[in-house]
Amino acid sequence: MDVLSNALGIHEKALRVRNQRMEVLARNIANDDTPHFKARDIDFKKVMSEFKPTELMASTHGTHFAFGDDKIDDDGLRYRTPFNASVDGNTVELTVEQSKYGKAAADYQATLSFLESRVSSIRKALRGE
Repeated sequence: MDVLSNALGIHEKALRVRNQRMEVLARNIANDDTPHFKARDIDFKKVMSEFKPTELMASTHGTHFAFGDDKIDDDGLRYRTPFNASVDGNTVELTVEQSKYGKAAADYQATLSFLESRVSSIRKALRGE
């Protein structure tokens, strides 16, 4: 399994984090009318900086990559500061959440495409093509 993890690189972990981010954004959108609901988001760069680089991500100097555990100690969830205050204390701004969700969906699709390409390359190598 470790060989497969190394072959997929960081894309497998990125896909998991992107999925979590889309769930958080969808929760924000669903609670648009909930009084005192606080919009949250995942800091993708912060969460991904917690993962160790693999051999496929070799660096020219030891300090080029931040090292961390292969688990998420800090879940990366942050409260969002709204552009406009609401009377009921809800910090969800539907247009902002929808645009962030659209970008997150595009990022998720791009990461999924990288993974599909990597798996296709592995299949070709196993077939001897």
